[in-house]
Amino acid sequence: MQAAASRGLWAMLGAQFLSALADNALLFAAIALVKAGNAPDWYTPLLQECFLLAYIVLAPFVGHVADAWPKGRVMLVANALKLAGAGAMLAGANPLLAYGFVGIGAAAYSPAKYGILSELVSQDKLVKANGLLEGSTIAAILLGVVLGGYLADQGAQLAVGFTVVTYFLAALANLRIPMLAPAAEGKLRSPETLLREFWRALVTLMKHPDGRFTLLGTSVFWGTGSTMRFLLIAWVPLALGITGTSAPANLSGAVAVGIAVGAAAAARFVTLDKVNRALPAGLALGVLIMAFAPLTNLPMAVVLLVLIGACGGFYVVPLNALLQERGHQTVGAGSAIAVQNFIENLMMLLLVGSYTAMTHAGLPTVATAEAFGALVLAAIGVLAWARRATNLLAQPCLSRE
Repeated sequence: MQAAASRGLWAMLGAQFLSALADNALLFAAIALVKAGNAPDWYTPLLQECFLLAYIVLAPFVGHVADAWPKGRVMLVANALKLAGAGAMLAGANPLLAYGFVGIGAAAYSPAKYGILSELVSQDKLVKANGLLEGSTIAAILLGVVLGGYLADQGAQLAVGFTVVTYFLAALANLRIPMLAPAAEGKLRSPETLLREFWRALVTLMKHPDGRFTLLGTSVFWGTGSTMRFLLIAWVPLALGITGTSAPANLSGAVAVGIAVGAAAAARFVTLDKVNRALPAGLALGVLIMAFAPLTNLPMAVVLLVLIGACGGFYVVPLNALLQERGHQTVGAGSAIAVQNFIENLMMLLLVGSYTAMTHAGLPTVATAEAFGALVLAAIGVLAWARRATNLLAQPCLSRE
């Protein structure tokens, strides 16, 4: 049984690596297609907006699907939707619409890939499994952004074709994940029932101190991180004088390297009962983003981006693990991750939308980046203060037990 679970974990990691590789390559391919059409600069972030809409709209439903059906098969179907979206883009469909369709697959894929971890490994190995998952994801992001940027500079259609092949390989890897029993009954319920259940799960997690802490903490990070990716695209030609898609893609890869290092360190040094150790890294994240914004030196930019990624990986991995465990205990792992996706992607939609509006208004890129760094520092500072206050209030109860 343990050997089968181990094989299932490695199959899931392989499928996730290939799917994330294609996801990140496709973004830069789509950006190249948009630029080839001579669209204005503010049009580029709209790709991410179309992608994120699916996460928000489908959030009440995908968690139930992940809990009601075997998660490995949910991942397979979701990956097929990504493949269809990439294929439509290759065939000449509007990049915004095609990338939005890929977002539908990604929205269904996410709660299944995270929720299945608590079914494949025991609680004491959950942080380590999360570290492996994040490590494989970040390795895929690193390779995906580098390959996507390079192939996009050679030809946008070539880059999109690469993602189609990679999604197909990911589907083959999905078939190697064992058919585990669903976490809930297999019968699907009505949309109205699912909306009520999603709202109850959202309220339950937000009332739970650990649930609220992790939901808000990861949302701040991913919301800012998603915006920073597009800030890099605007920052590189302004600060470094480098044009093309490869340079911002490679710098995004530097962040990915850092996240992989931070994720590995978190798996080694942070456990669920010591999750507060991640908070200083979150605070450092905001400071480093503000320090990065005015740079005009490439080597220093790379160093700071690696450090930003390392702080982000060390901060996010333990929070994800804590949310999975508390979600598994309260509302179900799939539903918990769906709630997380809803809040995180709502935050990303708002922040990327704000960046799009600022770009359209002609505001300076450096000032925008510094503002986002300050936002991260302030938001995580408030979370750290609230977390400490909650722990102090709980301490007398613990001492009486």
